[in-house]
Amino acid sequence: MAVQNLDLNDGNTIPQLGFGVFKVDPAETERIVTDALQAGYRHIDTAAIYGNEEGVGRAIAASGIDRSELFITTKLWNDRRGRTETRRAIDESLQKLGLDYVDLFLIHWPAPSGDPIRETWETFADLRNEGLTRSIGVSNFDERFLPSILETGIIPVVNQIELHPQFQQRATQELCAEHNIKIEAWGPLGQGKVDFTSGPVGAVAERHGVTWAQAIIAWHLAQGRIVFPKSNSAERMAENFAAHEVTLTAEDLADIDALDKGTEGRVSADPATVD
Repeated sequence: MAVQNLDLNDGNTIPQLGFGVFKVDPAETERIVTDALQAGYRHIDTAAIYGNEEGVGRAIAASGIDRSELFITTKLWNDRRGRTETRRAIDESLQKLGLDYVDLFLIHWPAPSGDPIRETWETFADLRNEGLTRSIGVSNFDERFLPSILETGIIPVVNQIELHPQFQQRATQELCAEHNIKIEAWGPLGQGKVDFTSGPVGAVAERHGVTWAQAIIAWHLAQGRIVFPKSNSAERMAENFAAHEVTLTAEDLADIDALDKGTEGRVSADPATVD
């Protein structure tokens, strides 16, 4: 069974299950992304601030996989805003990745104390129209910050936010659904800061004969979210990839849904404080 592609609001599609390289050592990135591609992943999510775009690019170049079969995302860091810096930033990312275009370019954080976002977001639309990125979106724009993007009339295709069973950001999910914006869940397994091995997740995993991580990934996929777990282990990558073949019941989904703790469940930074 192939990984499902989801339709984006600009007419493009995106593989629902991908591979993330957040905190992947730049020296190890080429090997790790190579393992991910060999495991079947075709959607790779990186960012300028991760410092590993070059490694992603080397793995892509060595893979022999046709560019049209890959979906590559990178992100604009907070200190590169404004028309000129945004253009320089994507040029730098493309050079490091060894690509003519990325499939998705994201504003990494709202950074509310930084430069106003409108000019940067309008420049994103220009970059899309020029073919430097096929689609544009945002990351970490929860219900407090997404309206500043929506009021421009340029609707992002995705919003990449922290989302896992303990922190489900329901208000942001609802706002995105109203505008046909797909949710990408980063930290989909809780970044190793939450024990999901027992309790409802463990019970769901046991019922289906899968790992707790596979159960959570299957939960995300069943609810239409895009997810890209990371791992340095080729064996774990393959396990996570196999989660797209797991079918959960409505009861399973409800049991995991019930784990939401609202903002108390957040395990990473609050977008209001990241500059």
